Amino acid sequence: MNHRLFSEKAKYFKGGIGLKGLILCAGKGTRLRPLTYTTAKHLIPVANKPVILYNLEFMSQAKVKEIGIVVSPENEKLFRETLGDGAKFGLSLTYILQHEPKGIAHAVYQAKDFLKDEPFLMILGDNLIFENIEEIVENFPSSSYDAAILVSQVPDPRAYGVAVLENGKVKYLVEKPKEPPSNLAIVGVYLFKPIIFKAIEKIKPSWRGELEITDAIQNLVENGYNVAAHVISGWWKDTGKPEDLLEANRKILDSMRELHILGTVDENSIIQGRVCIGKGSFISNSVIRGPVIIGENARITDSYIGPYTAIGNQVVLENCEVENSILMDRCTVIGIKERLESSILGKEAKVFKGDKIPKAVRVILGDLSSVEL
Repeated sequence: MNHRLFSEKAKYFKGGIGLKGLILCAGKGTRLRPLTYTTAKHLIPVANKPVILYNLEFMSQAKVKEIGIVVSPENEKLFRETLGDGAKFGLSLTYILQHEPKGIAHAVYQAKDFLKDEPFLMILGDNLIFENIEEIVENFPSSSYDAAILVSQVPDPRAYGVAVLENGKVKYLVEKPKEPPSNLAIVGVYLFKPIIFKAIEKIKPSWRGELEITDAIQNLVENGYNVAAHVISGWWKDTGKPEDLLEANRKILDSMRELHILGTVDENSIIQGRVCIGKGSFISNSVIRGPVIIGENARITDSYIGPYTAIGNQVVLENCEVENSILMDRCTVIGIKERLESSILGKEAKVFKGDKIPKAVRVILGDLSSVEL
């Protein structure tokens, strides 16, 4: 099947094909602490756009516009404030609570009333997938398959659920095997028909105390149901760790194709390569070397901003160097001689060096933070 590469600039579809969507966003994001103490991991920006918006684009590109978002009681308000009812995206969003973190299959079961007796497309909310699956989604409801999974070839599949295929069908699945029986990792995108709910009812919690979606799919296979597997060729990433966020940030910034400057750049500054600067931002006596994206109302003075850096709104940078990093809204970095590299600063984080004697580096960071100067 010839897939078209998913573009981050894809426009939202007004129409749909009758298939509902489900995005799972109830995870606590422990691997991304301290960033996730104050926000959900799915709302962390990559290239200045929350991860969840890329997922909504992915759904919309597949012409799925009625979407349920499974959230926890702790993060429901954040999602509602960020996304609303979805109308501004040409979508209809319904929020579904998962009160306890009992696994992916448990999260799916919480959405049973929303999904009813209809096939649906499901995606894990911290995944980024740059692959057009519109044709797969369109054909699924009328197909002979009861479920379908997306898989991708990876060099080391031990950290993933792994699929073993036979004639395009799933023969069996293994969750994070020490000795992988294949190199096909489960991407985190699934298509299901209502039979999945009966399969979930039959499985038991794993050693982690969770209902695993791989166990539910394996139950379908063992009971003679047809589960298809589609090997994707496009790029995808689980953004569950800081290094994954930075890699995703690099990938998306690398897809920028043009210079786009809405802010002000003074005559003493140098702009090189693909750079986007938001309105109200001011660049003074600095070098910006793309690909770089800078949000609105940022102020950058006497600084160097290197490739693969995303700078949020109202960020202040003075006399510093930043490269291959993500700086969220209202960050401040002042007077740091060492280059800030491969770093992520949460909203309103401050890193600066005082002018008074004795001189010192002063940082204001959350729990479990790491600073290397």
